[in-house]
Amino acid sequence: MTHARTILDFGNGFFLRQATQADRPALRKICLETGDAGEDATAREDDPDLIGDIYAVPYQVFEPDFAFVIDGPGGTAGYLLGAPDTASLYARLAEQWYPALQRRVTDPGSDAAHWKGSDWARHRIHNADLTIPPALAAFPSHGHIDLLPPAQGKGIGRRCMAYLEQRLAEAGSAGLWLEVHPRNLRAQRFYTSLGYERVPDVGTPDQAVYFGKRSK
Repeated sequence: MTHARTILDFGNGFFLRQATQADRPALRKICLETGDAGEDATAREDDPDLIGDIYAVPYQVFEPDFAFVIDGPGGTAGYLLGAPDTASLYARLAEQWYPALQRRVTDPGSDAAHWKGSDWARHRIHNADLTIPPALAAFPSHGHIDLLPPAQGKGIGRRCMAYLEQRLAEAGSAGLWLEVHPRNLRAQRFYTSLGYERVPDVGTPDQAVYFGKRSK
């Protein structure tokens, strides 16, 4: 039976629905448990909320029409997040999101050799790079998708990305980009299989790689 809130029914009890404010703890948890190049970062972080407050929760706050979660028999098992206008989102994050986070945590300084636990996230919060590289100009939108193991290997990710692409195109987007950790080869293969191409000359390849796709 299709759930009343269902946007996409994946079968076997898995479905996509709109994320709500009540899902913010789940967004943080999913982000944490996929935060080490697609693997569980729980053992690494001393503040389990920070990674989600950087990479997941802001989308439900500022782009609620493009923030979705995947529910399954065992609870929330993934999220699908997007921003139709990256520049607009980044401006709002700089003005309305990061100042509050900066008041909450202390910058550990720029010497990564002395960082421990979640210091990398604390440093990022105080030194957020919200500029958009020129190489991404052809892709005004961007997205994130993370699935926990129970939702993997079922075709859910592929259907979710097709849905996000459709929604962004309907909103007038000319294309979207995705940031991937260089060690996350599984994600890179996945995006390539969906027609995404690696965007050259963006950032530093040892920290992040970028994939882009034009809207149809």
